[in-house]
Amino acid sequence: MDVDSVLEPFLENHPQIQDLDNKQKQRLALMVGHVEETVGIDHLIDCLAENTSMRGDGIIRCYVGFEPSGKAHIGWKVLSLQLRRMLQADANVLIFLADWHAWVNDKFNGVMEDIQTTATYMEETFRSLLGHPEEGEGPGQLRFIWASEIMSSGDYWARVLRCSKGATLAKVRKTFTIMGRDEASSDHDLSKFYYPAMQASDIFEMDIDVALGGMDQRKAHMFMRDVATRWNWKKPTCIHTPILSSLKSAGVRMESFDHKMSKSDPDGAILLHDSPKALRKKIQKHAYLDPSDLQSPVYELAEHVVLPEWGEIIVTPNPKFGEPSTWKSLEAFKAAVADGTLHPLDAKLGVADGISRGLSAVSKHFEENPDTLEAVNSLGRK
Repeated sequence: MDVDSVLEPFLENHPQIQDLDNKQKQRLALMVGHVEETVGIDHLIDCLAENTSMRGDGIIRCYVGFEPSGKAHIGWKVLSLQLRRMLQADANVLIFLADWHAWVNDKFNGVMEDIQTTATYMEETFRSLLGHPEEGEGPGQLRFIWASEIMSSGDYWARVLRCSKGATLAKVRKTFTIMGRDEASSDHDLSKFYYPAMQASDIFEMDIDVALGGMDQRKAHMFMRDVATRWNWKKPTCIHTPILSSLKSAGVRMESFDHKMSKSDPDGAILLHDSPKALRKKIQKHAYLDPSDLQSPVYELAEHVVLPEWGEIIVTPNPKFGEPSTWKSLEAFKAAVADGTLHPLDAKLGVADGISRGLSAVSKHFEENPDTLEAVNSLGRK
């Protein structure tokens, strides 16, 4: 990683980066170098420069929250690659399992036992994706917290009320996309109007320095920062990762989320439990890739999954049709498909194989420890 090139776009508005020492710059570059957007980087710079944090102990706490809602898709892999970088940068990584939020959002028809079974599955999945890092509350360590662990205190609910104070119904409705809902979908259910305030409260309650999420969580994070302004609270840095398009999305760029990958469309989504053979078949049959079009979900997967993890895409065609090749840049890979050097089918399968390689640890874990995955599978059959 070229630290200077990663940080150069921030220097004009944040010249204090130049005052960081080399180790501090390297940590900052790891945290912001492979993401879609960083909002409020000043807090992160100050933490590094002054060896401080929200809690005042110098441990930078990074949070990402998930509703337990079923089996994992490849979007978790994108986030896990960023979480690995956060761990490498000596952040304490907190994966927040939002069981009560899932209940508010009607996941598993509001059956808390099923929600919490899925949360346990998520713990196992992320441990595998992250390579079973050391767990604890220190730098470079991983920890899991469930919403039900922090919501029993009166202080938490007092904060929820503060986060709700001054927020209009119209403003709250605009955040409903964070729940996968449209603005008009929840007028019959008051609890859903507290969801954005709960999510903001989670971040403040746990003294979070970096709020991480996909771009689909941006509205929630901006709501949280508006709350901080209203109450003169410190604002954490917000880091947003890309959202992957459905495999079937043709010629679109994810400027909106209308074409995003969703496990509700199995043919358009890659699940973490897809076997290498099934993944090859799914991408071969359903993934859009036109040599004349530079936009493709195959290229997104190459850019955000395969290349960040392995640094290369290995293409191994049928020997009758060509020789193996290795591609270390997305631009060269696209150009080879466009000019016919690479057949689109071979390009698709090369990306599929790179993804499967990165999911092997998850497959191995659940082959050896099948109980939790089987429990989640049984929920889908209810």
